[in-house]
Amino acid sequence: MAKLVSEMKQDDCMQFLSDHCIGHLAYVAGRSPHIVPVTYFYDRENKCLISYSGEGHKIESMRNYSQVALQVDDIEAFHNWRSVKVNGTFEELKGPTAKKYLHTFANGVHELLNRNEKTKVDFIGDFSSKIESKEAPVVYCIHISDIVGKYRNATT
Repeated sequence: MAKLVSEMKQDDCMQFLSDHCIGHLAYVAGRSPHIVPVTYFYDRENKCLISYSGEGHKIESMRNYSQVALQVDDIEAFHNWRSVKVNGTFEELKGPTAKKYLHTFANGVHELLNRNEKTKVDFIGDFSSKIESKEAPVVYCIHISDIVGKYRNATT
């Protein structure tokens, strides 16, 4: 019989976030929820998720309603998966702070991809198309207010 779904410990949730860089961001626009894939970096030092985007629906919506969620999954099979969900608050970063966090994001994702992928990435443009826009990106962080992780592993 397959093992039931189990809770992940907090430390395991944080490590899981550190080991991944793609998740699904949920935000509210008007009265409708929206979910989009995003590249993120978990900044352990500041206990937040860092990302960036061009101007648009997602950014405008998060400016209007700052409560968001991010879910990160690792699904190997129906009975073998892990998932972490973060609830938090969107904060748009400006000026030197935005540049500092974008640098942290780029270096962190770069290091993670080079460690985990079979091919090497050399620059942020290798893993993000937004950087090629003529407008400056909107850099933001998600301050974590709550985190929960679940997993199912049929072999344990």
